Amino acid sequence: MSALRSLLAALLTALALVWAAPLAAQSNGVEAARLAEQMQRWQQVAQRAEAAIDAGRASDAALEAVRTELARFRQLFVTARDANADRIRTIHSQLDALGPAPAEGETEASDIAMRRAALNAQLAELRAPGLAAEEAFKQANGLIGEIDQTIAQRRANALLSQGPSPLHPALWPDAVRELSSAMVALSAEARRNWSNEVRQTAMRNNLPATLALAVLGLVLMLRGRVWAAWMGSFLRRLGGRGTGVWSFVVSLGRIAIPVLGLVCLTEAIILTGMVGLRGKLLIENIPIWGLVLLALRWLCERLFSRRDEDALIRFPPEQRAELRLYGTLLAALFVARGILSVVFEIANASDVTTAVAGFPILVIAAAVLFRLGHILKRNATPRPTGAEGEQAAAAVGYGRILGLLGQASVLIAVLASVAGAFGYMALATAAIYPAIMTLALLGLLVVLQRFFADVYGWLSGQGDTAREALIPVLIGFVLILLAVPALALIWGTRPAELLEYWAVFNEGVAFGNTRISPTNFMTFAIIFAVGYTVTRLFQSALKTSLLPKTNLDAGGQNAVVSGTGYLGIFLAGIIAITAVGIDLSGLAIVAGALSVGIGFGLQNIVSNFVSGIILLIERPIAEGDWIEVNGNMGYVRDISVRSTRIETFDRTDVIVPNADLVSGTVTNYTRGNTVGRVIVPVGVAYGTDTRKVETILRGVAESHPMVLAVPPPTVVFQGFGADSLNFEIRAILRDVNWSLSVRSDMNHEIARRFVEEGIEIPFAQRDIWIRNPEALRGPARVMPDAGDGDGDAHEGEGRIGEEGQA
Repeated sequence: MSALRSLLAALLTALALVWAAPLAAQSNGVEAARLAEQMQRWQQVAQRAEAAIDAGRASDAALEAVRTELARFRQLFVTARDANADRIRTIHSQLDALGPAPAEGETEASDIAMRRAALNAQLAELRAPGLAAEEAFKQANGLIGEIDQTIAQRRANALLSQGPSPLHPALWPDAVRELSSAMVALSAEARRNWSNEVRQTAMRNNLPATLALAVLGLVLMLRGRVWAAWMGSFLRRLGGRGTGVWSFVVSLGRIAIPVLGLVCLTEAIILTGMVGLRGKLLIENIPIWGLVLLALRWLCERLFSRRDEDALIRFPPEQRAELRLYGTLLAALFVARGILSVVFEIANASDVTTAVAGFPILVIAAAVLFRLGHILKRNATPRPTGAEGEQAAAAVGYGRILGLLGQASVLIAVLASVAGAFGYMALATAAIYPAIMTLALLGLLVVLQRFFADVYGWLSGQGDTAREALIPVLIGFVLILLAVPALALIWGTRPAELLEYWAVFNEGVAFGNTRISPTNFMTFAIIFAVGYTVTRLFQSALKTSLLPKTNLDAGGQNAVVSGTGYLGIFLAGIIAITAVGIDLSGLAIVAGALSVGIGFGLQNIVSNFVSGIILLIERPIAEGDWIEVNGNMGYVRDISVRSTRIETFDRTDVIVPNADLVSGTVTNYTRGNTVGRVIVPVGVAYGTDTRKVETILRGVAESHPMVLAVPPPTVVFQGFGADSLNFEIRAILRDVNWSLSVRSDMNHEIARRFVEEGIEIPFAQRDIWIRNPEALRGPARVMPDAGDGDGDAHEGEGRIGEEGQA
């Protein structure tokens, strides 16, 4: 039988191999052909990159082009590394099913040996593309690193290279001559175009469109502010008045509409056909320069508003006006620098001309930055928050940040001016203008954070108070994260380097057999958030719609809702982890170690956790019950998985660990129902008719609306006290939560009825004997003759009644 089974297994294995061989060969053949084609192209690119790096003569632009192609191949290799991963895991599981390979000198059954050899051969063939891709990935990664290092070294050398000093007067005539030649070339080009009949004909043909664009551009520029105000009036009808949302939108319209007008004017000028290649370089940048002017002016108006309540960063009014002026001046300097850059390009200016012509603008920009930093450093105060304590706390943070920015601005302004004067114009330019752009970007973040806070306040109905809520703070944190790449670009980071950092960041970290990337993390967060939201919605539906229609009491409904929440959150976490692809089997050892630590170090927490589950299942207490535990009496307001919150009659919360409720003694006054007994004691003077008192007390009890008729209230003659005859009213209330009010009402009624019936409620009387009454009389003095009558006071002792009579 064993031989027959072996023969049958060998036959089935052979049939499977014969059936799967064509498909595997076809699939592997296609993959092999694609891999061979990609590898052939890759070798050509790699050889070209190595030659460019070794020669060292390629320009930065050429190296960037080669790097882009290398990065594209590297991304392909990243994908190819995981080729056939699912199939490889399947074959590994098949090999594990066959058992461990025989040791040296041992043999195994022929059919199993054949199957093992076939699987190993197939595994080697499937691994080949991944191994080749891994090797090519390493090569591409190394070449990209060499190119990045070459470009970085060149840029560092350029920044630290010393050129001619722009303060040298001998260089000025050459610079003036080159700039004049550029202006002459522009004017000569314009004259040639005006005298060209072909261009004149084209201009006449395009005259209607040119005039239409010109008129539209002028109207947009002249009437833009008015139209923006009209738009704001219309938008305010949608609500949100006073939140600052629509004023922000209107301020953006005052920028966008004039810039659109500049675009129309630019297109009209180009459409005339009278602008040549040199002139077109200038004309095409006019909308950009206009946007810079308007945007920086707008930013200063938002940050340093004329109105104190609208200023996002508070300064004295005269300094806010000064800062608005400096913002406009910096914008004009940026535009002047842009115009000079275009002129340098037209004239193909030398380094001498670039340094001499650019130095005055750089010095003025440094002077403005110096003054601006001085103001930030000395007069920074925070934005108002509305609460004095919060405002004082915010003052420390905002003052420190603005102070650091001010110190950095002053330092950069001084160093850039000195470096430019000594001929390091590249270093000075790379310091002063990015510093100004950084301040503008940070100011933009402040403006955007306030805008989103106002939007949140409008949508939530909280108004200005929402500016300090959690959601606007989180939005500000997201804005800071989004600004990091922009800051990197401002300070000279190449876009290729940013993509490189993102690729490394996106690659993630290895976690067992799984690699966790930011994409995986976002997937986990989104899935868990969706699961959490669905769980809460389902809990709400259970609590408000489904469970009230059942026969479950309030405690049972609360237990079902709480259990559903715990189960839903647990399932959401499991589904999110599974969707990301984390292998939880690798956590078995860690979980075992944690269980030991939990057992010893966290036994109280575990005990409370288990007790909370017991409370939810057994439900000895429920929300709304009146209980007494450990000397604390109050209503149960919340039962969580670790503790229970009790609200006392003093309106204070007592947090009781669940273990105390399970293992300790708990008095539940309203368990199951709210029916309970109230006892009202009362005493009457000796000599009173006891039957009459009993009748009065029974009438008082029966007349109260909270007292149940069945069982009827009873009056008990407790006995003879030291000062009174003691009675008790014992009645069952329909709601024991009103016991204090019922006791108070009965006492009021008893007092009234006893007064009507002339029944006395006694009070205790005591005799006090003083053994040395002479101590109370003070010094001895002559007393008048009082006769020989006997008094109540005896020598050495006396008696004073409780009412103060001696």
